[in-house]
Amino acid sequence: MDTRALIVDEKLSMDGTGTLLIAGETTNVPRSLPSYLKENRWLVDHEKSLKEAASTLKSKHYEAGLILIDDDTETNVSDIEKCLEASSLNWMALIHPDLLDNASILRLMRRHCYAYHVLPGRNEQVECILRHACAMRRLHELQRKNDATIVDDYEMVGTTPGMKQLFDTVRRVAAVDAPVFISGESGTGKELAAHAIHERSQRRDGPFIAVNCGALPSNLIQSELFGHEKGAFTGASQRKIGKVEAAQGGTLFLDEIGDLPLEMQVNLLRFLEDHLIQRIGSTKEITVDVRILAATHVDLEKAVKEGRFREDLYHRLNVLQIFLPPLRERQADIEVLARFFFDKFANEKASQVKGFSQEALRLMQCHSWPGNIRELINRVRRALVMCETRLIKPEDLGLERRQSSRGIITLEQARDRAEYEALVSALGRNRYKIQNAARELGVSRVTLYRLMEKHRIHREVAVV
Repeated sequence: MDTRALIVDEKLSMDGTGTLLIAGETTNVPRSLPSYLKENRWLVDHEKSLKEAASTLKSKHYEAGLILIDDDTETNVSDIEKCLEASSLNWMALIHPDLLDNASILRLMRRHCYAYHVLPGRNEQVECILRHACAMRRLHELQRKNDATIVDDYEMVGTTPGMKQLFDTVRRVAAVDAPVFISGESGTGKELAAHAIHERSQRRDGPFIAVNCGALPSNLIQSELFGHEKGAFTGASQRKIGKVEAAQGGTLFLDEIGDLPLEMQVNLLRFLEDHLIQRIGSTKEITVDVRILAATHVDLEKAVKEGRFREDLYHRLNVLQIFLPPLRERQADIEVLARFFFDKFANEKASQVKGFSQEALRLMQCHSWPGNIRELINRVRRALVMCETRLIKPEDLGLERRQSSRGIITLEQARDRAEYEALVSALGRNRYKIQNAARELGVSRVTLYRLMEKHRIHREVAVV
């Protein structure tokens, strides 16, 4: 049995009613089991057909599952697998002892089952294991709710003080109708921030149009942004509405604005000044009501000094500012983000994977994440495909010790780093409540304050 089932909060394991689906049929299970479970406050459904059970799992929510696998049934391995893969439930298997020699059945149970018991099984033992399975499910859901702060549906996740301040800034700038300049390294989620601003603004019922200025062909930029009339140039077989005009009444997000050629910067500046555009091949001016959000990973102030970006356009765009920190500066969020994206993509592929190993979590904390959140997403999705065990290992993520090292360090530096990471992680998990974090780390509040001062973790973000 998985020993984690015994390490649960008694309140979580015993409080309230559990919802259970029993799948399959066998004559070896005591007939009193369903009644016994119901008497102990379980809400029980029983589907004797595994195919019907798989269908039921798609429409109803359960906290635990009990699958019956007997040697006198006609159920094949394929039916069992489809049932187990229909949901991410903590499954318990009741199995005939003779089937413990069946390699296919054992492989399925190892991949998909939380625990198993041989038939017939005592009611009390079965119910105890199911309670633990249900408690672990509730604990997982509770962790998901408490771990992260999420802005709308755009996967802006974080618990650090810097991210909480960012969420507050998003809400503030969304309330006004001025241009916003979003800066940050590639992969930090600039488009997600722009989406969140749009969804919280008065323009949320209008369109959100995103344009990657760096990906537009130089000879088609003007047409893509401002549109053209039929016959305006060779190949213009019909009128085309540009991205700016398509965003009428909504928000236009200009990503990688730093890559926009100088000649197009003039046209964009003119539009920002009078909100008028002309399609190529037309003499008619069109008024467009649109809010501009711009983003880049380029240092635009430096680009202005070097003559690669117009200063007047920079000041037009840079009315309100948002900076997205790189992932390496959000160490306490790495585990939270990894678990968030694990849950998001876990259903893409039927898998036995239940989470991350401690070694994988430790190496993720040490990795420098040059690709930021985009890299984290890619590594988590890769791990879900490559992992063949219940817990993701470093090699599944493509992380190795020598790759994760940020350089040669002394033993004292390694200790300081581990101490800092433990502090930041504990404070993040406990939302910077000193008493709770100190209790988790096994130190006094005085010691925790001293360590925070040593590692320059500011007290003003902490809550006593």
